[in-house]
Amino acid sequence: MKLKDIMTPAVERLPKDASVQEVAQKMKAIDVGMIPVYDDDHLVGMVTDRDLTLRVVAEGRIASQTPAYTVMTPEVIYCYEDQSVEDAAEVMEQQQIRRLIVLNRNKRLVGIVSLGDLATHRQSKKVAGEALSEISQES
Repeated sequence: MKLKDIMTPAVERLPKDASVQEVAQKMKAIDVGMIPVYDDDHLVGMVTDRDLTLRVVAEGRIASQTPAYTVMTPEVIYCYEDQSVEDAAEVMEQQQIRRLIVLNRNKRLVGIVSLGDLATHRQSKKVAGEALSEISQES
């Protein structure tokens, strides 16, 4: 099974100069833990719920005055939409992440796949279980 078959295709994104308050509000509104960050038409990073906790709350920053690019994770780990679910699970295991950006071969954002997406599809439940086991291991 390919990622394009199980990914969430409608991906909200925000510009790099959006405040982290806007990011958090968007996460709450659409019930997600990660928002891709753009500069014009280029994916430049992502802000995760962990980024908000460690780089905003823990550092005592003012959410309404802190731009997303100052707290985002700039290294975007991704797979391509035509790769297999097993490929994605392997990347998630290796990187110990629960969400993965999905790009097309032109490197344009086309979706996000989460460990939950893997787990809800019958054919990929075993892969999801194995990935969760590896992701949850201490490094």
